Amino acid sequence: MSDQPYKQLGGVTRGGIVCVADHASNAVPDGIELGIDRSLLDNHIAIDIGVSGVVERLARRHGLPAHLATVSRLVCDLHREEDHAQLVPTQSDGHLIPGNIGADTANRLNSYYHPYHTALAQWLDAQQPGLILSIHSFTPSLESKPQERPWEVGLLYNEDDRAARIAIQLFEEQGMTVGDNEPYSGKELNATMNRHAEAQGRPYCAIEIRNDLISNEAGQSRFAALIADISGRVKLFLESA
Repeated sequence: MSDQPYKQLGGVTRGGIVCVADHASNAVPDGIELGIDRSLLDNHIAIDIGVSGVVERLARRHGLPAHLATVSRLVCDLHREEDHAQLVPTQSDGHLIPGNIGADTANRLNSYYHPYHTALAQWLDAQQPGLILSIHSFTPSLESKPQERPWEVGLLYNEDDRAARIAIQLFEEQGMTVGDNEPYSGKELNATMNRHAEAQGRPYCAIEIRNDLISNEAGQSRFAALIADISGRVKLFLESA
């Protein structure tokens, strides 16, 4: 993997729409041993399945610049506060991550977390976006707590719901099963957007997509087109409000 824990696609387009993907990669740097079966790196505990394909299409086909993680959430969860107990996760969805027990958290912060968020902050300052899209995916049913999650798209927000409310309505108009994300909301899990959007007064949509819907290229293309259209309409609505 690259020495830097992120990559950026597309040029600066001040005032436009940009994409952020904190869990877009399952890469594990050389020298880090997680102590898990290699197959788990293709599991949702290591990567937001399908998100990279959606976001790269948004950047390359729909002109929405993107900032994507290039390191697995099992190495360092970039979508957490830096003092979070599971920033370097020792378990996820019932799976023990033994290699992370006693890990050098300060090193992971300095190597991955701080460079990722510093670069994101500088990139957003240069872009001055009119709307930020934070793209994640979720598994239909967790292994540790089997419970069907029937919706197709969930929206998260903390205090600033202005873009999310519009997006929910627009997804509904497209026949999607959509609403406030469950079983967790943006009141509980919104670290990156709390820091880079809400704290800066920037409107955003934090979108969770059911991962089986974007597990192949056709699904990724479909959702990229859908999100590009809906986000453009959200931005126009915000600008006219």
